[in-house]
Amino acid sequence: MDELSKAQRIAVAGMKAQAERLRVIAQNMANADSLAQAPGEQPYRRKLISFESALDRELGADSVKVKQVFEDMTPFPKRHDPSHPAADAEGYVQTPNVNPLIEMMDMREAQRSYEANMSAISVAREMSKRTLELLR
Repeated sequence: MDELSKAQRIAVAGMKAQAERLRVIAQNMANADSLAQAPGEQPYRRKLISFESALDRELGADSVKVKQVFEDMTPFPKRHDPSHPAADAEGYVQTPNVNPLIEMMDMREAQRSYEANMSAISVAREMSKRTLELLR
């Protein structure tokens, strides 16, 4: 396998990792208003994702992969809403620990990383094409 093909495969691994990150962010955004339905139940808990470097023996190089998707254990914010079925004795309802602004920033960062990997693939393809043209 030539070096340009290796570069493309590494970039594809990065794209897959960022696509999974976007999936987790979308899940958080979709559930940002998901409240518990009964007292004592918890609302939606934000998910986080971590990555790790993984040796690809076939490539002979490190690439990225998803290490785990886990729950954010920060406390739930509370909102005063005594009429809600999940309100506690003081009339407060726990709300999801999802901050849409943070999710949007994370989404933008994941999008840029995804696009950077796409650019790396395009450059590697163009270099391969030009190399073949030179060899003719």
